[in-house]
Amino acid sequence: MLIKVINPNTTGSMTATIGGCARAVVGPGTVIDAVSPSMGPVSIESHVDEALSVPGILAEIASGEAEGVDGYVIACFGDPGIDAARESASGPVIGIAEAAMHAASFLGRGFSVVTTLGRTVGRAQDLANHYGFGRHCLGIHACDMPVLDLETDPDARKIVTEACRVAVETDGSDAVVLGCAGMADLCQHISAEIGVPVVDGVAAGTLFVQSLVSLGLRTGKRGEFAAPPPKLYTGMLEGFSRP
Repeated sequence: MLIKVINPNTTGSMTATIGGCARAVVGPGTVIDAVSPSMGPVSIESHVDEALSVPGILAEIASGEAEGVDGYVIACFGDPGIDAARESASGPVIGIAEAAMHAASFLGRGFSVVTTLGRTVGRAQDLANHYGFGRHCLGIHACDMPVLDLETDPDARKIVTEACRVAVETDGSDAVVLGCAGMADLCQHISAEIGVPVVDGVAAGTLFVQSLVSLGLRTGKRGEFAAPPPKLYTGMLEGFSRP
């Protein structure tokens, strides 16, 4: 089985970390191809960043289809381009926010989300509501750390851990969802420190894709997620044309 894990930003070191976290949880015979698009933002921290990451994601889906990829993980907590990716891919596509919230909903009555910048809190709440987890999500907390600082700030692990501790105490939650793929490698440390389950969406999403492929399940193609109709695109998007 071949699973393509797409980090929608173009920071290669973060992609390497994400790939390592995905490989750590899959079973024998599953191969992880962790990639960054050739175009897009170096980090995703705004609606504009999300929008401009989508062409790169879809280009990676297109190349994956040519390479025989069995399923995909979109490794950004905003789940950018998830619906377009599901239209374009023959196999299942899972976003890490949806995956993490599903996993956390199994672990107790409610969970907290700890994300990066305060400006992303609204997007995380929108996703919780959209996916049907509004009543499970007891609070969303920002540690006010830019995404790329997760790799460079020597205090990053301490800052995120403390934010998770405060979230649990404030919300009375049974679990924490990490709201950024760049936090994936902090999961076990934080759980050990604060004493509650901590869910990394990269690991959860990867295992959900592996399970769906093993079960022979994929996105239904009868209606909304059927392949998009033939259409010409112009300018920088000319390469996405479907004759």
